[in-house]
Amino acid sequence: MSGEFDLIVIGGGAAGFFGAIAFAESSPGSRVVILEKTDAVLGKVKISGGGRCNVTHAAYDPGELTPNYPRGEKNLIGPFYRWAVGDTIDWFESRGVELKVEEDGRMFPTTDDSQTIINCLTDAAEDSSVMVEYRCSVDSLSKSGEQWEVGTKSGGLFRGKNVLLATGGVRNGAGTELAGAVGHTIIPAAPSLFTFKVADPRIEELSGVSVSPVIAELPELGHRTTGPCLITHWGLSGPAILKLSALAARELAEREYRFKVKIHWLGGMSEEEADGLLGATREASPKKFVRSGAEGTKIPLRLWQRFVGAAGIDEEMCWSNLSKKERHRLVQQLTASEFAVNGKSMNKDEFVTAGGVDRNEVDFRTMESRIASGLFFAGEVLDVDGVTGGFNFQAAWTTGRIAGEAAAESLAG
Repeated sequence: MSGEFDLIVIGGGAAGFFGAIAFAESSPGSRVVILEKTDAVLGKVKISGGGRCNVTHAAYDPGELTPNYPRGEKNLIGPFYRWAVGDTIDWFESRGVELKVEEDGRMFPTTDDSQTIINCLTDAAEDSSVMVEYRCSVDSLSKSGEQWEVGTKSGGLFRGKNVLLATGGVRNGAGTELAGAVGHTIIPAAPSLFTFKVADPRIEELSGVSVSPVIAELPELGHRTTGPCLITHWGLSGPAILKLSALAARELAEREYRFKVKIHWLGGMSEEEADGLLGATREASPKKFVRSGAEGTKIPLRLWQRFVGAAGIDEEMCWSNLSKKERHRLVQQLTASEFAVNGKSMNKDEFVTAGGVDRNEVDFRTMESRIASGLFFAGEVLDVDGVTGGFNFQAAWTTGRIAGEAAAESLAG
């Protein structure tokens, strides 16, 4: 297919759809097309949150929201004042999609089904007469006079005044290659939101055990996070670990994913408080085995027993016979367990990257290129990424909305 359009959107993901809808709603009667290289749109929406779609996060104030973006925190302040979490909630609810807040702040459709979000977006696009071209892989982007020309591998040629580049993360390089071809600087990709590969007898065969909250820290780099920690068959995962991986994405890549992570399993309790907790258990249950656990720690029994063993405490030791040195070693295991990380692991479908189009070359008031007029950006094609919890989708909704409206305004002008 070929043709003339008012807006050509490259990429049928969350940012691309939101931008296309915003443009079409702001400029009724305009011709808008989304070019999607696969045979299905909104693939990441489909799998997000285990198939439930983590739409956004209940952080309503921009000042509270922006610190969750290791790359792009300052750039997003203005955009989030234009379109924030409350606007996203209102947009979906005005179209019949009710969202709910979970205990950790993540927001999902009340249906717990990502198809609800997909249907909402595709219906809104259809209502606004947005066209979608499937299996349409773009291989060239250039400008001829005031018109952009978008060429496809199948030989199609799309022309239009405005182009929105929303191809997602830089893993596949498609969007950044196009941006680079028209003069943009591309920040190299580095994986973000990954789990830590750890081989340690303290967590072997404990896959599925979770502790919340913990404090996870990278002592050598000065990063720390708080949240649930999940033990998997390959090591450590869960929100606390994923947030840490995002904060230190580039530094950990430079270290080739060989580093130390420290876990405080009692969620910030001081050593003195932890020692007092063990002392109270000793007073209350002197004849019980130490391996039977301690009141108030919230540590799953199997993991607790590993810490008891790592502290060098005999499995037949009773609380009344526990020495101060042994108790101190146990406190250290509970409050400052150090693990050697030797690699990363990730869900390839939910891959998030740091890197992309240089933020300095984009006007975040409009999401338009500072280098080539009529070229807009939205979503993860930019060197912007958030920690886990719905933040990447919120950035997609915000940048997509602003880009779509700004492109429509330029068309009117």
